[in-house]
Amino acid sequence: MPLPRPSAADLLAWYDRHRRILPWRAPPGEPRNPYRIWLSEVMLQQTTVAAVGPRYARFLARFPSVQALAAADWAAVAEEWAGLGYYARARNLHACAQAVVAAGGFPCNIEGLAALPGIGAYTAAAVGAIAFDVPVVPVDGNVERVVARLHAVEQPLPGAKRHLTTLAGAFMADPAARARPGDFAQALFDLGATLCTPRNPACALCPWQGGCAARRAGIAGTLPRKSPKPARPLRHGAHFLLRDASGRVLLRRRPARGLLGGMLEVPGTPWREARWDTAEALAHAPAPAGWRLLPGLARHGFTHFELEMVLFTAALPPSAGPPEGEWQDALAARAAVPSVMRRLLDLAGAA
Repeated sequence: MPLPRPSAADLLAWYDRHRRILPWRAPPGEPRNPYRIWLSEVMLQQTTVAAVGPRYARFLARFPSVQALAAADWAAVAEEWAGLGYYARARNLHACAQAVVAAGGFPCNIEGLAALPGIGAYTAAAVGAIAFDVPVVPVDGNVERVVARLHAVEQPLPGAKRHLTTLAGAFMADPAARARPGDFAQALFDLGATLCTPRNPACALCPWQGGCAARRAGIAGTLPRKSPKPARPLRHGAHFLLRDASGRVLLRRRPARGLLGGMLEVPGTPWREARWDTAEALAHAPAPAGWRLLPGLARHGFTHFELEMVLFTAALPPSAGPPEGEWQDALAARAAVPSVMRRLLDLAGAA
């Protein structure tokens, strides 16, 4: 017996009863703010809803509009982004805000959104659907999982992405989905986040259970399949925590381009495959001082490599000239630096 076709009306009825209350989501009947929607989508890339919630509120308090964000200094944006990871997003966020203000507002079509700095196909579709009711289906991990299970797609990711995107796009043939594209997109997100979860999906509560091929086959919990990830290479760095007589620590700003571009850091060596021996590492120290190597390592994982760092610490000699960089007290330094640098501050605190 063929499975019934999943009904957009059924999913929307479920969403109207069970929709999540999220700080960037407009209540029913209220106008949608493209700035808040776009900001949330950028923040949520590679980050959980639970982690983004408080940071989103703080970011909005500091930059309440796209105009405020566009007018801000990059250093202020970088400071507010510290700890959220994937720092190229912050660069693109700032550049995009400036482009939006220069254009007089957000474009309301997919082509215009996709032309903005840092906005890829998914973000353009998400902002287009949620903010402007463009009849498209943004496909994130939640939507991939829902679609893979509905159609029992056993081809592993990432190879299956194109096929899953095509299947998701077919939802817009349903008049109920076309009538409420923004709500339909958010309903798919909520379905994947709350019922069609990666482990132990709550199929008995799902509004689409009757049309789910993976549920019928008893394989819902195994989908979507994923190809094994290659091992990430390991790189090494050495960093230098210098304190002045007041206990402040020295930070430097990284070059504008490249990994962690424009962010503050604990000064150090480049990151490379070979370990640094003490003599060659000390050639990169920010000032002559009585440097002491702390025991232990600080570790951090980036998308494409793993990093291990050693940390030297010293007090600035009274006779030393002012080193390049800026001094911040310990609490301010922790708030200003990205997560990878906080690993070093943690190592120093444990010494």
